[in-house]
Amino acid sequence: MNTDVGLKGDVDVSRSVIGAAFRVANALGVGFLEKVYENALAVELRLCGHSVEQQRPIEVRYRNEIVGIYQADLVVDGRLVIELKAVDALSPSHKSQCLNYLRACGLHTGLLINFGRPRIDILRILS
Repeated sequence: MNTDVGLKGDVDVSRSVIGAAFRVANALGVGFLEKVYENALAVELRLCGHSVEQQRPIEVRYRNEIVGIYQADLVVDGRLVIELKAVDALSPSHKSQCLNYLRACGLHTGLLINFGRPRIDILRILS
């Protein structure tokens, strides 16, 4: 079964982001704060021709009331949410956080990228 059916555009953007993330990781290595990787990845993605929003505010609603606002690390081409980490290991709570962000902003595809290890971890999250 092909789980990418219906996600063609998101898959193409995801592949481009993953390539950019590897270029950033190879250039910077391990040990910086998330913000450094966010800024570098935004630069790399813009050089690849993508539109990139950093720290885009997204309202979280409950019963049509705003109950919070979170900021997406990166939103690429208005269709893909990227949540960045610089930690020793990703946890189930990081995956849940990314999934909740997708739901809050009404998008279907996200990437959870961890720059905190010698080889980056990348998980695609679908809502």
